[in-house]
Amino acid sequence: MKSSDLKRKKIHRRIRRNLSGSKQRPRLSVYRSNKDIYVQIVDDEQGHTLLSHTSRLMKELKGTKIERSKEVGKAIAKMAIENGIS
Repeated sequence: MKSSDLKRKKIHRRIRRNLSGSKQRPRLSVYRSNKDIYVQIVDDEQGHTLLSHTSRLMKELKGTKIERSKEVGKAIAKMAIENGIS
C-alpha cells in the first residue's frame, strides 16, 4: 500500500473514532480525489448509505473543482431535503 493511502486511512480512523451517524442525524462523508468529489449521507447504525452523489454524474459541469464541488453540495442538499433529511 502506498504511503498516501496509509496516511488517508489513518486520518479516516482518527475522525471516525469520534463521529457516528444515525437515522435521525446521518453522517456526511466527503471524499475528494484529484479530479472529482464524492459525497454520501450515511446511517452508521444500519450500515446503509442513504444518499450519494458525485461530480462524475454531472458531466455538463465546467469550471474549477471548487465550483463543481459547490454544485455537488447543492445537489446533495436538495436530494436530502426531498428525502426528509435535514
